[in-house]
Amino acid sequence: MIEVTGVSKRYAQTLVVDDVTLRIPAGGLTSIVGPNGAGKSTLLAMISRLAPMSAGSVTVGGLDITRSDSAELARHLSILRQDNHLPLRLTVKDVVAFGRYPHTRGRMTVQDGRHVEQAIRYLNLEGLAGRYLDELSGGQRQRAFVAMVLCQDTEYVLLDEPLNSLDMKNAVDIMKVLRRAADELGKTVVVVLHDINFASCYSDCIIGMRDGKVLCEGPPQALITPQTLKALYGLDVAIHDLDGQRICVHYT
Repeated sequence: MIEVTGVSKRYAQTLVVDDVTLRIPAGGLTSIVGPNGAGKSTLLAMISRLAPMSAGSVTVGGLDITRSDSAELARHLSILRQDNHLPLRLTVKDVVAFGRYPHTRGRMTVQDGRHVEQAIRYLNLEGLAGRYLDELSGGQRQRAFVAMVLCQDTEYVLLDEPLNSLDMKNAVDIMKVLRRAADELGKTVVVVLHDINFASCYSDCIIGMRDGKVLCEGPPQALITPQTLKALYGLDVAIHDLDGQRICVHYT
């Protein structure tokens, strides 16, 4: 379980996350949604200790992130940021192997090699393992980064807008992989999304943020309603039930 208690973040006089308290259950896939500037990515960065909190506390699987050793935390929690600055002349296999660093500190074992191969297979990257990042499409590159995070083999996996700039097929492929990671590998997956329909179709729980606060949280069937989405986005929407899933159509 991820427990967030009274967490706030200020940049100078600007309050971007405002006294957020929530519990993200262990297991399953949780999506954080909301308009631009809602504080979604900042909250994820504080949970993963990439950004310091101005107030509050966070525990991940019982570990207080402000007190835990960095190596210990990295064995329990992994994060894929929006911006991944790695040398473009690394191969896909090299990138995926970076996920083992918290365990190996650069000294790969046979077992670590197995983790790398498993992650490559999980993302269907076998045919690309020897290719360099600058030879890949955006969707292929993103799959390599997701494989790197899964190769870290942590219980908690956080991803900040992993669908950015992806076409529909690549976005669907990534969401299917994250859903499988939750169901088959027992991961607790937390993902920041902009597409409310992906959140509706693939999530167990949705957290809606606006103006730095948590406005709503719950399962898709409870949250994907015209009233809730109007409050969250200030937009009129129509909801359609298709094969047991709620699909949002917006209009002016």
